[in-house]
This record gives sequence, C-alpha cells and structure tokens, in this order.
Amino acid sequence: VIGVVIGKTDVRSFPDRKNIGSERYTFNFTIRDSPTHFINVQAWGREEYIRALSESFRVGDCVTIENPLIQSKEAEREEKFNPVTPSCYKLLLSENHSVVKTSSCYEADTRLLSLLHLPVKDPQDYYSLGDIVANGQSLNGRILNVLAAVMSVSQ
Repeated sequence: VIGVVIGKTDVRSFPDRKNIGSERYTFNFTIRDSPTHFINVQAWGREEYIRALSESFRVGDCVTIENPLIQSKEAEREEKFNPVTPSCYKLLLSENHSVVKTSSCYEADTRLLSLLHLPVKDPQDYYSLGDIVANGQSLNGRILNVLAAVMSVSQ
C-alpha cells in the first residue's frame, strides 16, 4: 500500500497481558491514496521498534507499507480514538512481518501531495464556530465536527 500520511498519534504503552510486568507499545497513523480512500494503521511491538518506526516518518510523508495484516475494525471502539474511515478494515503492522518505507511524495506520485489537504469528513457534516456560538445550548453534550482555520499561534 502506498499513501500519504494524513494523521499520526504519539507512541503510548500498555501493560502486556501475556507477559505480566512488561509493556507493549503502539501508535496509529492514517494514510490516504485517493480523495475517497484512506485507512487507519496500527503498529504494535517492543518499545525500540515502535519508537524507531514512529520517528521514521511524519504527517505529509509518503509511505509504502509491505505485508500488513488486514483486520476488520471494531467501529465503535476504533473510531473513538482514530479518524472515521470509509473502509471497514484497518491495517496492523508487526515487527516480524511488516515493513514501512518512506519516500518523497514527488518520487512516489505527485498526486499524493494534493490529498494531504482534503478533509476526511463529509463537507456537510461540519459546524462553523458561528453556528456553535448561536446554537450552543441545543448542542450541549453533543460531539461535533468543527471546521476552522488557525489565524495565529503565540505563547
């Protein structure tokens, strides 16, 4: 699979249920290869492998993923922490079988670069900040998609 990385989480660890006292490490990222197709990828493994893999690319890089495990996603659980994708699958990376290679998007396919700036949500599924201000009471407690632009960043 070749695509541009459009999102990425930080590395985190969890207690390993099989090896009491040790930790398993993971991070997620989302790749896109067309305007309508993108998929979440989850990597699991030893700390050294996961940290090195996570540091090997960033959002905006093109990656080639070889030998991932394809798995059905558990929509409710998965999409609470990852972007909602049009696929009912996710890719799992394992240290022993999978390979992730990075390359310049210009080398891979210049069309991939344009995918980086496309929204992952339906354009009709956003609230503007003005809508939220005007209808705040009726939206209380709801989860919303917000489309906004950052005007400035300061300390």
